[in-house]
Amino acid sequence: MNESRSRIQLRPRRKSRFTALLAISVVAAALPSTATAAPAGTAAMAGDPAQYVNPFVGTKPGGPDFGHGGGAGNTFPGAVAPFGMMQWSPDTKTYQHGGYFHDDNRIRGFSLTHISGAGCGDFGNIPFMPVLGDRPVDNYTFSHSNESAAPGTYGVTFNNGLKAELAATQRSGIARFTYPQGLQAALSIDAAKAFNNATGSLTIGTNTISGYSESGGFCGAGNRYKVYFHASFDRDFTSTGVVESGEVDHNRTQISGASAGIAPQPTKHASPSPAHPEASDGTQAFVKFDTSTDSAVVARVGISFVSAENAKANAEAEQGAKSFDEIRDGTRAAWNGILSRIDVSGGTDEDRRRLYTGLYHSLLHPNLFSDTNGQYTGFDGQVHAATGGHAQYANFSGWDVYRSQIPLVALIAPDIASDIAQSALNQSVQGGYFDRWTVANGGTGVMVGDPLPIIIASSYAFGATDFDAAGALKKMVDGAANPSERAGYNQYNSLGYVPPGVNGVWGSASTTLEYTSADFAVAQLAGRIGAAEVHDAFMTRAQNWKNRFNPGNGYLQPRNADGSWPSFDPVQHDEYVEGNGAQYTWMVPYNHRALFDLMGGDEKVASRLDAFFTELNGGPDEPTAYLGNEPTLNTPWAYAYAGQPHKTQDIVRRALVELFKSTPDGEVGNDDLGQMSSWAVWASIGMYPQAPGRADLVLASPLFSSVVIDRGDGTKITINAPGATENTKYVHGLKANGAESTKPWLGEDFVETGGTLDFALGEEPDTTWGSSPTDAPPSYDAPPPAGPTGAIGRRFDGTGLQVRDCAAEPSQIWHLPA
Repeated sequence: MNESRSRIQLRPRRKSRFTALLAISVVAAALPSTATAAPAGTAAMAGDPAQYVNPFVGTKPGGPDFGHGGGAGNTFPGAVAPFGMMQWSPDTKTYQHGGYFHDDNRIRGFSLTHISGAGCGDFGNIPFMPVLGDRPVDNYTFSHSNESAAPGTYGVTFNNGLKAELAATQRSGIARFTYPQGLQAALSIDAAKAFNNATGSLTIGTNTISGYSESGGFCGAGNRYKVYFHASFDRDFTSTGVVESGEVDHNRTQISGASAGIAPQPTKHASPSPAHPEASDGTQAFVKFDTSTDSAVVARVGISFVSAENAKANAEAEQGAKSFDEIRDGTRAAWNGILSRIDVSGGTDEDRRRLYTGLYHSLLHPNLFSDTNGQYTGFDGQVHAATGGHAQYANFSGWDVYRSQIPLVALIAPDIASDIAQSALNQSVQGGYFDRWTVANGGTGVMVGDPLPIIIASSYAFGATDFDAAGALKKMVDGAANPSERAGYNQYNSLGYVPPGVNGVWGSASTTLEYTSADFAVAQLAGRIGAAEVHDAFMTRAQNWKNRFNPGNGYLQPRNADGSWPSFDPVQHDEYVEGNGAQYTWMVPYNHRALFDLMGGDEKVASRLDAFFTELNGGPDEPTAYLGNEPTLNTPWAYAYAGQPHKTQDIVRRALVELFKSTPDGEVGNDDLGQMSSWAVWASIGMYPQAPGRADLVLASPLFSSVVIDRGDGTKITINAPGATENTKYVHGLKANGAESTKPWLGEDFVETGGTLDFALGEEPDTTWGSSPTDAPPSYDAPPPAGPTGAIGRRFDGTGLQVRDCAAEPSQIWHLPA
C-alpha cells in the first residue's frame, strides 16, 4: 500500500523533559514512603502506583536457558530514577548480568552503574562496600527478609547488623550506612572494579573520594567508556588508606590500577574478544569513621561521563541540602508521576503488580547521559553540550527495544522520546553511522539489522517530533548504503536479499528481514516529512522480504547468491539470529496481507498459527513460538490480519499471565532494557504497535475494567471494559468514540488525538467480530509500478483500491490510496 504521505501535525514543544517528572518531587515530603495495596477492583493507586512495583522481578531465572543470555530477566533491584544516569544497586557474589542473583545471600558491594535485562555484562562500576573492622571484606551475608526495594530506593540489613540504604536522583545518589555500636565503622570504594575488566584511579580527601573507572567490552565488543564519580561524606574520615596486595597502606591517598571483571567474556558474533588491561588487585580506597555519637554515615555521590568536577556539580545541583528521606521520597514522586500516565481500575493486585513492574522496567532505559550543565562525551570522544532544554541519552539496545519499548515511551512521554530520537541522531553524526547496540558513548555492533532508524521513525509516528527529523532521514538514507551500518549492503542492494557467507553478516535470513523492517520505517518517516522519492524508494526496498519466500515450502528462508534455495529445516539456526526459520517466517509485521496471500490465504495461515502456538515459549529448537525472546513477539497479533482476532485475544492473554509474574522469577528470558516488560504492558492494555515506524495499534483486549493513558500533553486515551478479568478476554463488541466498530485495530489518528474505546467482553470467543476481510488491520505494500493495472476490489482496510498488475501474481498486489 502506498500509504498517505500526509504529515502528522506537530505537537507544540513540551516545556520539559526530565524536569516535568521531577517537578512532582517538590511535593514529595507529603507522600508516604510505603503504602497499603488498594483492594482489587478499586481505582488502583490513589496516586501511588509505585506501591505495585517489585524491582526484584527478573532477578531469578523463570525459564530455561536457551543460550540467549539465560532464563532470567537479568534486572537489578537498586535505586534509580526514571531513565536515570545512576543505578546504585547491590551486586551479589554470584554474578548475573544485572549484577544481582536472587538465590545468592552474599553482597560484595553496591556499584553505581547497571543495565537492566541485557544478555551480556557491562557497567557495575565503582562498588561501595560498608565494612565492620580494620580491613576490606569480600562480601557480607544477608537474608531477603531484611531487604527491601521500591522505585528510587533499596535497603538491606546484613546478618552482622550493618544496614545499607540507597536512594537516587537522575545523576546522583545518597547512601545511609548505619553501623552497629561498639564496632569500627569503615568503607571501601574500588574505582577499578566493574563487571568487565577495568582500570581506575581515585583520590582521598578529608571527607571526599573522587576518581574514575574505565571499562567496556560489552558482549566481547571493543567499546570503552569512562565514568567519573565524586563522593562526599557527612563527617571527616578518622583514617584513610589505599589497598595494596590486600593490605591497607595508610600513607597514601591516591591510587591507580586495574582489576579483572567478573562477567563471563563472550565472543561477539563468534569473533575473539579484544584484549583487556592486565589485572591487579584493584584500585581501592579504605576509610574509617567515628560513629560513637551518630551511627548513620551519609554519603552523597555524583557521577558523570565527562569529569569528576561535573560529577560533583551533578550531586550538588540535584541534592542540595536535602535529607536521605527527602531525596528518596522525591524520586518516588517522580516515579509516580510517570507511572500514573497509565492509570487503571479493576483487575487483581497481581495484575497491577505485573503492569506497573513492567512499566517501571520499561522506563529505566535509555539513560540520561548529559550533565546538569548540558555537557556529555560524544561518540567522537569530544565533549558536547545539549542545549535548549534537551538532554542526551545513552544505552540503546536497538535490536530489542525498537519493537515496543520505544513506542511505549513515545506514547506516554513524547517529550522524552523526542530527546531519545535526537540522541540517536547525535550518536550517528559523531560516530559516522547508526550503531545497532550502543553503550555510553560508544558503539558495539552487537546484534543485527539497522534498528536505530526504526526507533527514530516510530518515535515520530507516536508524536515525538521535537527533533531534527530531516537530519535523521538523511543519516538513515546514507546509513542504508554504508556497510558499517548495514553489513552485506552490496548484496542486499543488488540481489534484494543478503545471501549466506557474506563477511560481517550474522544470520543472513534474519538480517534481510531486519533490513526490510528498517526500510519500511525509513519510508514512513520520509512520507511524514514530505520526502516522496525517498518514501517510494524505501517502500519498494521494504518488500525485499518476498525474495526470501520459497513457494515450494512456504517459508521465508536463506537463499543463495545465485537465487537457488539451499536445503532447509524450519527449526534450523543456521542463517537466523536467536531463533529459527519457523519463527522468523512471520516477521513481516507491516505486510501480513501479502505474506498470507503467498502462504495460501487466511485459512491456511490460521492453521499454521494454531500449530505455532501449541507452545508459547518453545525456544529456538522448536517450530513454535518463542515468546521469551524478541523475534516472535509480533506473532500473536497476526491472527487479526487473518480474520481471527479472537485468537489474538486468547494467545496474548495466555502469554501475559503465564510468562509474566510479579515474583523474582517472573520473567522467562532477558528483559532486554525493558523490551520484554513493555510487551507485557501493551498486552495488559490490549493493544500493540505492530508495524515499525507507524502508530497503528492492533487490538487484543484490556485486562482492566478501566485504563486511562495520559500522553503528558493533554491528550488522553480512555479504555472502558466493564467486567474485564483474566478469563473475560474475548471481544464481543467495540465502540470507538461512540461509534460501533468491528475493526481490531486503531489508526494513527486515534493515538494522535486521543479518544475513548468501549469494549464488550465475554468468556467465550465471538468468532464473527472483526472477522471480515474489510476489518483486518492495514498492510503496506510497495508503490504501484508503471504500466497497465486492473482494479479488483477495495483495499483490506476498506479505504482504498486493491489492484494487480498484468501477471496477476500474488506477490504483485499493489495498494493505492483512495
